[in-house]
Amino acid sequence: MARIVLADDGIEFDGESPRRGPLGGVESSIVNLVVELAKRGHEVMVRNMCAEAKVIDGVDWAPLADGLPNTADLYIANRGDKLIRMMPQARRTVFWVHNPAQYLLKWRYLTKLWQVKPAIIFIGDYHATTYPSWAPGGERIVIPYGIADEFRNFSPLDNVPPRCAIFTSNPLRSLDWLLEVWQRDIYPHAPDAELHLFSGAATYGSVGAAKAQEMEAILDKARRLNDQGVVLRGPVPKSELIQELRKSRVMLYKGDLNETFCLAVGEAQATGVPAVVQKFGSVVERVIDGITGAITEIDQEFTGSAINLLNDDDLWRNQHEAAIEMQGAWGWRQAAKAFEELIPE
Repeated sequence: MARIVLADDGIEFDGESPRRGPLGGVESSIVNLVVELAKRGHEVMVRNMCAEAKVIDGVDWAPLADGLPNTADLYIANRGDKLIRMMPQARRTVFWVHNPAQYLLKWRYLTKLWQVKPAIIFIGDYHATTYPSWAPGGERIVIPYGIADEFRNFSPLDNVPPRCAIFTSNPLRSLDWLLEVWQRDIYPHAPDAELHLFSGAATYGSVGAAKAQEMEAILDKARRLNDQGVVLRGPVPKSELIQELRKSRVMLYKGDLNETFCLAVGEAQATGVPAVVQKFGSVVERVIDGITGAITEIDQEFTGSAINLLNDDDLWRNQHEAAIEMQGAWGWRQAAKAFEELIPE
């Protein structure tokens, strides 16, 4: 058994947060990873902005302000530069990053990465390309996010769902564009279809609150399209989201250069929802073109693929079954095992 410590200085959350309501992708990933590491028999501690010390699902959570243990076999500094040097006695320090890594080129990051030289953990191949080869740090390692167990191991549906498309990402990630192409190009060719939006600021904690006004302007646009099949549902807990995914026919998401993994598409694919995306960022790593959805280059291809999946039952059935078979193999147990291999012998 090893001692593993993860430190994070982002928003407030703990291991119970996914059960209480919507939670961002990074925070959900931390919870899923540490729970799996604890299941594998390790002593796992998280020190972050949580409100109080508590043991949850075998993981020791406590406020970062209370300090870190003196040492660990594996210390995972998550995102923040101030965390990199906080455990000098750890047997191994790694730095887990989630956003496009150009932000690491700031002096406050470069100095610490040069001094400590932690292995840098990226979450995908595209993500790894966002940090220049000349920049300081230790080994570059790619460990993709796992897909949570509750999104995996489904059987194909017996009945074809109604013509319902779904969007579950950040409204600032091209939702305004999607609303335009839905209104102009998709809905006229599938007039009984609906586009359900599970999106809003609540998922992103204090970060979302800071951008709530900008998000709300896009969501207001969605509300004005309710007579054209657009249904604004808002963020929901994962358990409810899974039920909604299983009722959906296609995930529509343009993609974003700032998207380094895209759990939204990964989760949808694992539950059997074909996805239509464009060639932006990491979404091309989540979809198998022509098999579990479509990777498109221009708007016309995107809208055509969306219309086909909304209207063609046989196409939907083939891609639905392929997504279930092929897109749920890598879960958090596999990701935890990859982190476990970072522990020094």
